[in-house]
Amino acid sequence: MILRLALACTLVGTPLMATEWRLKEGDRPLNAVELEALAGRTLTFYDDGRSTYSAGGSFSYTYSPANGGGTAFGTYHIAEDGSICTRFRNGLGRCDLYVLNGTRMLLITETGERYPVRPE
Repeated sequence: MILRLALACTLVGTPLMATEWRLKEGDRPLNAVELEALAGRTLTFYDDGRSTYSAGGSFSYTYSPANGGGTAFGTYHIAEDGSICTRFRNGLGRCDLYVLNGTRMLLITETGERYPVRPE
């Protein structure tokens, strides 16, 4: 029972669990102004996946054609630690941190995976 609860909390990225973001030298988390500026933008990753942040708090992620091309819908909010937390319609959720390293923007997942965003 405890293991299932711990796994569920890991999958939904609840604020009850503080995330220790795995930053590398040169990583600078986006500030509040930069995070707010994501509203209305679509960020494209190098695998052709696309995250779209709507001004009203809606979110969608469209998988690359190589990964099936489907779209997952949900909502997002900016957490106190500067991460963006997404709750998907299927009930799952997670928090990610956007950083700049030099001129490159990257998304860092709670598990430390790093996904560079293509420049616009």
